[in-house]
Amino acid sequence: MSQISPEMIKKIANLARLSFDEKEEEKVAGQLSDIISYVEKLNELDTKDVVPLSNPFDVDKPLRADTPADSLTTGDVLANAPMSKLDYFVIPKVI
Repeated sequence: MSQISPEMIKKIANLARLSFDEKEEEKVAGQLSDIISYVEKLNELDTKDVVPLSNPFDVDKPLRADTPADSLTTGDVLANAPMSKLDYFVIPKVI
């Protein structure tokens, strides 16, 4: 990739809601160039015989049984509420 331009840095900074002075822009441009050149080096690797992998360990994760259970009653749920009215929580108005 070509050199990162100051316009590109300003656009990226704007998208990330960041602001840089000129000295910081030069530093960030250098850092981004280093990152991009490293990624380009990784693209040179031959990965055609590498199997995609989601977990490096060959183990099955035990899952709990998905069985229905009793749930809390409305009274139990509202028992610790500071304020309730009918079957609902009462909270201060939020604007």
